[in-house]
Amino acid sequence: MNKKMILFTLGKLLKVEAVLLLLPLLVSLIYREKIAIVYAAVSALVFIVGLLLSWKKPKNRNIYAKEGFFIVGVSWCLLSFFGALPFVFSGEIPSFTDAFFETVSGFTTTGSSILSTLSNISQASLFWRSFTHWVGGMGILVFTVAFIPIASGRTMHILKAEMPGPVIGKLVSKVRVTARILYVIYTVLTLIQIVLLALGGMPIFDSILNSFATAGTGGFAMSDSGIAGYNSAYIDGVITVFMILFGINFNLIYFFLIGKIAPVLKSEELRGYLGIIAVSTILITINISTQYSSYLTAFRYAVFQVASIITTTGFTTTNYGLWPMFSQVILLLLMFIGACAGSTGGGIKVSRIQMLAKHAIQEMKRIVHSRSVTTLNFEGEAIAPKTIGNIHSYLVLYLLVFAGSLMILSLENIDFQTTFSAVATCINNVGPGFKAIGPTGNFGFLSDLSKWTLSFAMLAGRLEIFPILLLFSKSFWKS
Repeated sequence: MNKKMILFTLGKLLKVEAVLLLLPLLVSLIYREKIAIVYAAVSALVFIVGLLLSWKKPKNRNIYAKEGFFIVGVSWCLLSFFGALPFVFSGEIPSFTDAFFETVSGFTTTGSSILSTLSNISQASLFWRSFTHWVGGMGILVFTVAFIPIASGRTMHILKAEMPGPVIGKLVSKVRVTARILYVIYTVLTLIQIVLLALGGMPIFDSILNSFATAGTGGFAMSDSGIAGYNSAYIDGVITVFMILFGINFNLIYFFLIGKIAPVLKSEELRGYLGIIAVSTILITINISTQYSSYLTAFRYAVFQVASIITTTGFTTTNYGLWPMFSQVILLLLMFIGACAGSTGGGIKVSRIQMLAKHAIQEMKRIVHSRSVTTLNFEGEAIAPKTIGNIHSYLVLYLLVFAGSLMILSLENIDFQTTFSAVATCINNVGPGFKAIGPTGNFGFLSDLSKWTLSFAMLAGRLEIFPILLLFSKSFWKS
């Protein structure tokens, strides 16, 4: 393992975070908040630590698979640790456990919160909470690879470890250019949403933060009333469209923008993703229609909640805990399905579920026709047996982390719906769950043990299990 290169890269990442901390510092100066000194001090501290780690550039700057996974796993923990310090030092979230939970929830774009009210949180910290969504959505390592040279080669291992999905491909020959293209698209779409929300009457500061949360599919609210507080069908509509958009594979968005429409139209995952949204919305609209004044109103709330849950954004415009059980079960299933691979959304991913379904059907056919030879295809290409094996391994580890987290949370001795949905919403990076942690609740009442467990689940879910679990493997640490 190239330890010097690992430390050098971690130092670079911390210096990036130090620069990013200057943005909430700027916000605090604009709003003349005393918390400015806190963000200045934390930014300086993080920069010094980063400088010490990256002071000497190593001669061997190659990053292989092991280094890539290690850097991703450790860096997300470090970034969350230092990112939590402004909350602790300012006293806005005095408990480090709570502050770490909130920051992990931000960077992993989960949106679960321990805060019962946002009235005591400064504008600077509200900005930092939402901005962590935006940074974590595409990935801070992807950002670093795009704009800051850190290695002489093989940086694809970093993208593979951080970007969600069973298969990660390059848009162009150079990994750095690929990462840069992704971030440019990401930034432009965010800016467009900010403008559209502002045109709908949303204050500019709110427009920026809600767009950060939408782009990263995070869902941290600006106020206690959340998106529902704006009471605007236009705003609901804009956010719904962009939630769905940010849940699409960014490769397809790139192809669409450069005029290559054929790959977009032929995408099985995109058709499956949009199909699931359409069917779920229709079913829920019909099921909840008696609770609203018209089918159109029911549709407005149904499509928003469906888009929010499947993309794992976690915004809410109504208390879906009061919906019929049929609709709640659909939303629970959407938590697990998640968005498309290569998007900012969480969950298992539509492509994995489609591949597994095809593989299951193929195995059933083999039982009936044992001598038949068939090829498993997805998106017009044959699926390599290694890919199916990786998906099976991912699901096994996913279930083990889920079961382990569920066992620990069961020690709280609270109702099953709260316990189960707490783990489901955190490992899938959704945000709100059901019952006590539903749209009107929060995670603040849980014990420190449960909060650390759910923080681990959020990190494991965002990094798709392997980079986090490998840190606990003995063989991984061997040279």
